Amino acid sequence: MTDYDLLIIGGGINGTGIARDAAGRGLKVLLVEMSDLASATSSKSTKLIHGGLRYLEYFEFLLVRKALNEREILLRAAPHIIHPLKFILPHEKHLRPKWMIRIGLFLYDHLGLRTSLGKSRQIRLQTDNSPLHPRFTDAFTYYDCWVDDARLVILNARDAKDLGAEILTRTRFERALNMGDHWQAEITRGGGEKQTIRAKAIVNAAGPWVSDIINDGLSLPAHNRLRLVKGSHIIVPKLFSGDEAYILQNEDGRIIFAIPYQTNYTLIGTTDVPYEGDPAEVAISDDEIDYLCRHINKYFRPTLPHGNPLSAADVVWHYAGVRPLYDDTTKEASAVTRDFVLALRRDSRNGDKGAPLLSIFGGKITTYRYLAEKSLEKLAEFFPEMAGPWTATTPLPGGNIPGQNMAKFIRHQQEKYPWLDKDLCARYAHHYGSRMDDMLDKESLNAALIGPGLYDFEADFLITREWAITAEDILWRRTKLGLDWSDQDVQNLEKWLKDHI
Repeated sequence: MTDYDLLIIGGGINGTGIARDAAGRGLKVLLVEMSDLASATSSKSTKLIHGGLRYLEYFEFLLVRKALNEREILLRAAPHIIHPLKFILPHEKHLRPKWMIRIGLFLYDHLGLRTSLGKSRQIRLQTDNSPLHPRFTDAFTYYDCWVDDARLVILNARDAKDLGAEILTRTRFERALNMGDHWQAEITRGGGEKQTIRAKAIVNAAGPWVSDIINDGLSLPAHNRLRLVKGSHIIVPKLFSGDEAYILQNEDGRIIFAIPYQTNYTLIGTTDVPYEGDPAEVAISDDEIDYLCRHINKYFRPTLPHGNPLSAADVVWHYAGVRPLYDDTTKEASAVTRDFVLALRRDSRNGDKGAPLLSIFGGKITTYRYLAEKSLEKLAEFFPEMAGPWTATTPLPGGNIPGQNMAKFIRHQQEKYPWLDKDLCARYAHHYGSRMDDMLDKESLNAALIGPGLYDFEADFLITREWAITAEDILWRRTKLGLDWSDQDVQNLEKWLKDHI
């Protein structure tokens, strides 16, 4: 039976973030994930590192401040997968007056640290070349950051592994018994092999399943309430040129983002719909697709080649995720707090002096690092030898880009690997940062093409260094190549995987 300091349940952004922080402080960590890393909520976001401009309307100033500070930290830590993004907010006169928007943007500019991003301002739209309907003449601009959410999870897991943590994917947590000074837990590996381990503490970072872990796996009452909210997104052919994103106000009080995505596409989302089903079976509905298309058409002129308004027929891909929010009893799903709650308890057969259980309720991808730091602060009394905080000043794997200048780094890599197609080299630079040097070697010169944009040396790297097992792991979480792949391309990859794993 193997002993650990921490057993972490859940391989999303919170679980991997805590695993990285804890391993870097000297704790012996085991993380178990029942599927693939980032296979649920953490790869289903709007791909933003942002303070949450709309949260100001709900007076969540502390949350916005924390998120804005984290935005700066994460931009420095991972400039290869996180980059500044300019947003255009068209003014809808009947929804919010200009003075209110100016005040909100002023607060957004000044609530947190802002050393890397520009200030907000009011602009006049050039209606002749704007993708928006001509009735929009005034707008505001501000800055946040784009992120490859699934890769952010992978990088935290990779760093945790490099620091000594054990990361087990396709491994299910079954149950655990609080023995007083430790937990005795049973896990099941992907092949069906059962294993019993001991851990001084458990971190329940199971996201939408956090209450199930408490109720079923630990046979404890879940004192904290979880509220599940479905957020869905669609991806359509590119709706507008330029690198700017759009934030659109709706009559129902919600907002929708339209964001440049993977060069040739536009990402549109999100919805906020109460959800009560199995989180593993969440899916976008026809009503949600119609809702997103309808509101896009209120703002944008028809720009696709067919010349018609956007419709469900234009959707090339879609995804839905369940956000495990802390239930603050707010009536509207879109108004439920995105802040997190850390619930620490010590129930055992001997009363309330047992081994600790820390359960994570709520949170957002932007504040995951801060959440991890606060989680270990909660557990500090149980690990007096544990080192102090360190992640605020340490880059994630591949993030040690000189001067955080990605354009210069890409030029350098293109000179270093002249045999690589320039666009492919740029993709590697953004996906792997400085780690692309670990992937490329002399054998890469004799690479075999598996499918559009994917060579065997990259697939091998994703398998051996990033826990990829299936075609879906590679095409939709480690990369987004699946957008441009045919069914036959996918079958070719599945055959290659069968021959090589």
